[in-house]
Amino acid sequence: MAGPLFDAAERAQLADLLGELGPEAPTLLVPWTTRDLAAHLVLRERDHLAGPGLVLPGAWGRLAERRRRALTLRDFTWLIATLRSGPPPGVFRIGWVRRLPSLNEFFVHHEDVRRANGRGPRANEPAMDEALWRNVSRGRWFLARRLRGAGLELQWAGTANTVLARRGNPTARIAGPPGELLLYMFGRQGAARVEVTGPATAVEAVRRALRHVTAVTMPSSGTDTRTA
Repeated sequence: MAGPLFDAAERAQLADLLGELGPEAPTLLVPWTTRDLAAHLVLRERDHLAGPGLVLPGAWGRLAERRRRALTLRDFTWLIATLRSGPPPGVFRIGWVRRLPSLNEFFVHHEDVRRANGRGPRANEPAMDEALWRNVSRGRWFLARRLRGAGLELQWAGTANTVLARRGNPTARIAGPPGELLLYMFGRQGAARVEVTGPATAVEAVRRALRHVTAVTMPSSGTDTRTA
């Protein structure tokens, strides 16, 4: 059975926070500011030509970056209002898109802004934690795809919920609340509040592999890329 849609709440809260902090506040995606992040989110949903370049490398990725930079020249209040207005007609209104990639996108980027500005982890309502855990579980194979030479288990801390993200020996385990697991799996290792345990070789392999997980590619200059 389909669960409730939480992407709208994350979208609204992120829009509120962007308005509160203004266009030049830092994010975890150094050197991006809040203006850069807002432009990225608007492009993702509303530029059907360049949008695929957020996950595709090469010429398409360069096109996306040019268009994102163009959007940063727009008025910041317009960017926030466009973001707040919700997904336009099309694929981003489909239920499973909202529950999986869009919830992940808005949750992770909301935390990119919050934590870069001194705000700690949130206490999510149980239904939200369930939704995030479903997303961690469904995306585990893809997010751990770069891991080699070790196995990986993910545990919702304080519960019996554990999933295998990668077969291998030795095996490491990442334990934490679902939102923190999602942040770690998306490369926010310095911000995620999780516990990583297991043999040292497995722990290092996990940290190395997940450090390079990318939701999108964001070239800032030349060939430099960072996780977004």
